[in-house]
Amino acid sequence: MKYRSMGKLNIRTSAFGLGCMRFNGAASGDSIIDEQKAISLIRQAVDGGVTYLDTAYVYLDKTSEIVLGKALQDGYRDRVTIATKMPAEHVHNRAEMEALLETELKKLQTDHIDFYLMHGIDKEKWEYFKSIGAPEFFDDMKRAGKIRYKCFSFHGPYEEFEYILQAYDWDMVQIQYNFMDINNQAGTKGLELAGKLGIPVVIMEGLLGGRLAKAPDNVQALYDAFPVKRSPVEWGFRWLCNHPEIAVVLSGCNEKEQIDENLRIFDTVEPGIMDEEELQLMDNVREAYLSRTKIGCTGCRYCMPCPNGVNIPGIFSAWNNHSLYNTDLKNDWDLKQIREKDSGADRCVSCGACEAACPQHLGIIEGLQQAWRELTE
Repeated sequence: MKYRSMGKLNIRTSAFGLGCMRFNGAASGDSIIDEQKAISLIRQAVDGGVTYLDTAYVYLDKTSEIVLGKALQDGYRDRVTIATKMPAEHVHNRAEMEALLETELKKLQTDHIDFYLMHGIDKEKWEYFKSIGAPEFFDDMKRAGKIRYKCFSFHGPYEEFEYILQAYDWDMVQIQYNFMDINNQAGTKGLELAGKLGIPVVIMEGLLGGRLAKAPDNVQALYDAFPVKRSPVEWGFRWLCNHPEIAVVLSGCNEKEQIDENLRIFDTVEPGIMDEEELQLMDNVREAYLSRTKIGCTGCRYCMPCPNGVNIPGIFSAWNNHSLYNTDLKNDWDLKQIREKDSGADRCVSCGACEAACPQHLGIIEGLQQAWRELTE
C-alpha cells in the first residue's frame, strides 16, 4: 500500500480509502446490508494496509456507521482514521448538532471522529451551516477532542468551492473528481487551489459511481491498443494518483475480489507515475467518451424554471449519462427523480421559452422529445 502526506496536517494516510456506502444487502433480502460480509470486507482492507475509512450518518439507511463501528472492534479502531459527516437537513441548532455527533460517536463505538465533514455542501448549504453556528460548533468539538479535523464534502460549481475553501480554517476537503470531471464541480482548478493552500484532498466518485469501471466499445478499443494492458479501473485510479494534491482516493467495494484488486493497484501508484504517452491516452479516452454525448447541455439552468414543469437539465443529464456510460435506466437516479416529481418531457408544450434563454442555442424542444423517447421506451 502506498501512503501519502495529508498536506498541512503532517500525517500520512493510505492512498486507498475504503468507502462504506456501497455494501450489498443480506442474501435473504431482509436487510439493506449484510453485516458479516461488510465487517469481513472492512477488516480485509485494514489488514491490507488501508488506514482511511469513509462513512456518513445517512449511508445505507443510517446503518453504515453501525456496521463500521462493529468492524473496528478487536483493536481495529487503533489502526485507522474514520471520516463521517453531518447532513444539513438533520440539524437546525446547536443542540441538534451536539445530539447528532453523540449519536454518531455511539454508533461508531469511538470517543472521537478523525475527519468530521459538513456533508455535500455548496454555497447555499454553507450559508445555512454558518447561520446555525456549525463553524463554531466544529471549533469547540475539536478543542474538546471529539473531532480531530474540520472538513467538508462539496458538490457545486468551482466559484462556490473557491469561496467556501477560503471562508474557514478547513483541515481537509472531499470533492468529486475523475478524468471526466476535470472541468466539472471543483474540477482541476479546485484541486490545485486546495493543494496551493496546503489543504489535503480526498476524492469521491473516482470512477463516477462505477460508470468508468466498464468502458464502452470505442473507449475499450483505445485501452486495448495501448502497449501496456490495464483494466479501466486501474487506468482511472492511476490517473487520479498521478496528482500530488490528492491524499486519498475513496473506493466502495462489495466483494473480496474488489478489495484485492484495489490493494494491488494502490500498491503501485504514486504522484507523477504517468508518462506523457499515458496522459495522452487518458486525454483520448476522455474525448472518446465525450464523442458519445447526445446534447451539449452544460447544466447552467438558464432554461429553468420551465413554465410547464419540465426538468430540462435533469433529462439531458440522464440522456447523456446513458449514452456515455451505458447506465441502467431502471436505476438511474436522475430519471427516477424526474418521474417521481412528474417533470418529464411529456409536459413540454413547445412554447420555446427554454430555447430563447439557452446560451448554447441548443435545439431543446427537439432534443427533449428524442431524449424522452430513448429514456422511456
